[in-house]
Amino acid sequence: MDGLAVLSGFGVGLIVGLTGVGGGSLMTPLLMGVFRLSPAVAIGTDLWFAAVTKSGGAVAHARHGHVDWRITRQLLLGSVPAAAATIAAMHGLGLNKGWSPALTLALGIALILTAIVVVYRTAWQSLGLRLERWMPAAHKPAWTVAAGALLGVLVTLSSIGAGALGATLILLLHPRLPAQRLVGTDIAHAVPLTLVAGIGHATLGHVEWALLAALLVGSLPGIWLGAQLTRRLPDLLVRGLLGASLLTAGVKVIS
Repeated sequence: MDGLAVLSGFGVGLIVGLTGVGGGSLMTPLLMGVFRLSPAVAIGTDLWFAAVTKSGGAVAHARHGHVDWRITRQLLLGSVPAAAATIAAMHGLGLNKGWSPALTLALGIALILTAIVVVYRTAWQSLGLRLERWMPAAHKPAWTVAAGALLGVLVTLSSIGAGALGATLILLLHPRLPAQRLVGTDIAHAVPLTLVAGIGHATLGHVEWALLAALLVGSLPGIWLGAQLTRRLPDLLVRGLLGASLLTAGVKVIS
């Protein structure tokens, strides 16, 4: 299975490099469908996959000044406590005794939401500019913390949301943020969040470490190649194919 894991990591990395999103939303269904992991173990393994693969991107964006640390801190103020509280609830209520259907439902919903976000990505900025008329600037920090809390719960339950959904919420609340800083801020927030959630799942025994290592070996060259190919493929085509794949996976998981 190591060869298949490396190839799978390469495929997901390629899509991440092409689109900037789709890592968690493709990896978790892949781990469940191809490698037959339980929802909990698939989610825990994918959280570590996301934390490691996005770390390099976060460092690069920070070095280029593409991270708005004020927004990042506000998001983390909501997401990290929410992730920790969700893990504590899993420990207290006994995840292995009945949480699997809840995790599967959260995963399916997150996949469908991500598909909608990916396909209609260009529409969110205009919606954010309209919302700005009704949202005083003084209220934005509180809404950003609340958005972080929502992401913390969703990412911990499904491993999905730190990428495309996180960027969309940032764009809705801060529509004037330049594109490079939007991406950098989203990635900088995703790394600590997925790491905290991943550590929480590891304490529950929900990480397949050997499989994770093989996936990472394949993902790094895949991300590099995808970044090179993204200049040659139409963005609308790539987003359409990715959105269709995520929507299909989400419906399949829920059904």
